[in-house]
Amino acid sequence: MEWMIRKARAADTPAVLEMIRRTTFFRPDEEAIAHEVLQQATTGDGSGYQSYVAESGGRVGGWVCFGATPCTLGTFDVYWIAVDPDRQKTGLGSRLLAFAEQRIAEQGGRLVVIETSGKDLYRPTHRFYEKNGYRRAACIEDFYATDDPKLIYTKAIT
Repeated sequence: MEWMIRKARAADTPAVLEMIRRTTFFRPDEEAIAHEVLQQATTGDGSGYQSYVAESGGRVGGWVCFGATPCTLGTFDVYWIAVDPDRQKTGLGSRLLAFAEQRIAEQGGRLVVIETSGKDLYRPTHRFYEKNGYRRAACIEDFYATDDPKLIYTKAIT
């Protein structure tokens, strides 16, 4: 299946939100934040969110959203990356991440930061980041909730 990565549009919102729900990784409040981020990214409100989807045959299979980190020089955050559960382990997530890194580099980015939960549920996510060249830079215990640490992954790019 050939995937085209393109800028997200408002019309993609229902498909992206359904995909996020189907991953079963996110709580309803996190899904609401994804909705808000998508709205801001697709309306050109100056939020700084850069949002892209992977599409094939009119179907959205993945989403990545990133942006420059305020008050830094050349640091960018990947705020969201998600792949439809039916498309995971196909390389689509790595392709979306590489696409984001390329766009970040084109904008003078030098460091990419990704934050995620440290819960056991997220171990496949941690392996995904590590496989793509990210290293665990920090762990903040009990950040999201008791026994739910925040892990911070980073990657230097050129």
